[in-house]
Amino acid sequence: MLMSKSSRAARLHYMANGFRVLTPGDHVVCAVSGEHIALDELRYWSVERQEAYASAEIAGKAMRG
Repeated sequence: MLMSKSSRAARLHYMANGFRVLTPGDHVVCAVSGEHIALDELRYWSVERQEAYASAEIAGKAMRG
């Protein structure tokens, strides 16, 4: 994903079937890899930990460890 200099991280509240935007932005940061994830590409997160993950593999590793 290309990020412009004006890109800004959003702050989200993660819920079981979606998320609510608390602070507007165009991406979130993966809690494990630090990768920027566009909001329209965000598919994996933890409700319990309130953190986003860049892929299913990364999410699985985070949940196990």
